[in-house]
Amino acid sequence: MLIRLFDDAKALAKSAADDAADTIRKSIRERGICRVVVATGASQFPFLEQLTSKSDIDWSKVEAFHLDEYVGLPKTHPGSFRKMLLERFAQPTGVRKFEFVEGDAPDLPAAIRNLGSKLNSAPIDLAFIGIGENGHIAFNDPPADFTTDEPYIVVNLDEACRKQQVGEGWFESFDKVPKQAVSMSVRQILKSREIIAVVPDARKAQAVKASLSEAVSPNAPGSILRTHPHTTLYLDRDSASLLDPKLLQELQTRSQTTISA
Repeated sequence: MLIRLFDDAKALAKSAADDAADTIRKSIRERGICRVVVATGASQFPFLEQLTSKSDIDWSKVEAFHLDEYVGLPKTHPGSFRKMLLERFAQPTGVRKFEFVEGDAPDLPAAIRNLGSKLNSAPIDLAFIGIGENGHIAFNDPPADFTTDEPYIVVNLDEACRKQQVGEGWFESFDKVPKQAVSMSVRQILKSREIIAVVPDARKAQAVKASLSEAVSPNAPGSILRTHPHTTLYLDRDSASLLDPKLLQELQTRSQTTISA
């Protein structure tokens, strides 16, 4: 894993978007298409804004897949990730195809199987993800399932995860947050050729610390990213503030470093 440190969230978002754009262009040049997995949420918005402004990308040759969605939530709800991705990624870019997680599908198991089949019809070139306040990647809350080979799974959301959604303003109260979600599995995320993890903000500092300093474990889901050979973790000074002093000093001196599991 390559870790890159930036002074603030704005600089982080710009650099991550520049690097993502380079990978997308390269994939299109070499294979005629780029298949991406897209995350959303408040921490991802500046990155998505920077990325979708890249007018020199041939977005008609990009195929996108949805990372996760709440079970039973309509896409018209303010907290729906489908709604956010439509407004902040699909519509601004005009991607040729965006396969969404239909969390409110009448036959949810069939919808999940169909989406997983489409996802695995060809390799994923690039996955955009975040790390939650509780350390989750996608909606794989701790203890996350590190073993399933299913592309998408239904997961129970823990209290910390549901509180984060209220804190970000997507739901009126804790009781309004759905208790389950459809999530891309951990092993599926790791199948991506490249992973860009955008993790700004002080509220993510504890999760970042656990992901980088604790043993690779389902109890710190973000820690699994250290096992992927082409993951870049983008931090700002706030999200990196609780790191081991030696690691933080190295990042402050060099702006980037590489660590492994």
